[in-house]
Amino acid sequence: MNERIKLGTALPFTDVGGAPETVAAFVLAAEALGYDHLTGTDHVLGVNAASRPDWDMNRNTSADYFHDPFVLFGYLSGVTKRIGFSLQVLILAQRQTALVAKQAACVDVLSGGRFRLGVGIGWNKEEFIALGENFHDRGKRSEEQVEVMQRLWAEQHVSFKGQWHDIPDVGINPLPLNKTIPLWYGGHHDATLRRIAKYGDGWIMLAHPPGDAAIAAFDKMRAYAAAAGRDPKSIGIEIWTSIAEGGPDDWREEAKFWKAAGVTHITVNNSRARGHHKRMAGRTLSDHISGIERYRDAVADVL
Repeated sequence: MNERIKLGTALPFTDVGGAPETVAAFVLAAEALGYDHLTGTDHVLGVNAASRPDWDMNRNTSADYFHDPFVLFGYLSGVTKRIGFSLQVLILAQRQTALVAKQAACVDVLSGGRFRLGVGIGWNKEEFIALGENFHDRGKRSEEQVEVMQRLWAEQHVSFKGQWHDIPDVGINPLPLNKTIPLWYGGHHDATLRRIAKYGDGWIMLAHPPGDAAIAAFDKMRAYAAAAGRDPKSIGIEIWTSIAEGGPDDWREEAKFWKAAGVTHITVNNSRARGHHKRMAGRTLSDHISGIERYRDAVADVL
């Protein structure tokens, strides 16, 4: 029998905004309901869609609201006691590696070890250009970034010379509480699955609904992990769901499917509308709190 699936929820900024009292009210409600973690996403910049008539409006624009995730989780560390925080995902190659390592370590310390760092390579070329980073080498560069971060978290002083980094016997302070931070990956390309197998503690899998394609993707990642000499069961898998379609019986059956497939984390994101994900009808803070309560009540005994 699998261990209990960890249940999380996403902050619905697009519906309720990001005022501190609103954010705190939603997160405290989730914590009181017994949710295990809260997710936050990352975009530093958004494009002006008015100047790009061909822009895919299913993608983010400057109209979308994002708090900086490290600031957000630092704030929430002070107003919560138990709920965990998961960054899903940081576009790592847009940021300075040592700075990310430092920011993540500080959130880990301030939250008492409640932080998971999700990383990805991103898709928005305009954002990379505006931040002065190379869009075209972002995947390979992120691999070296992960190696540097893991050493900075584990060692008091680091000397490292790679293709993109020259670390001259320096270190961050504070270090994470356990001298490491759980590192999860978002994305679905073959190269991402191989990075998960080599470096990752988990995979945030958003591309597939319940079904054969999801199982095949899980099996592929696990095969890469075994080939890399790792226990595939040591790598977590997270999916997102919502209450937008069906009812409690449907949500229960979906949760049972994911549990049987070896999923370790389910995040309720009732405001996502991309790919197969659907957003719920309600838009208010009370709608969203009610929504996560209804989902928890429906699935609590099958997780």
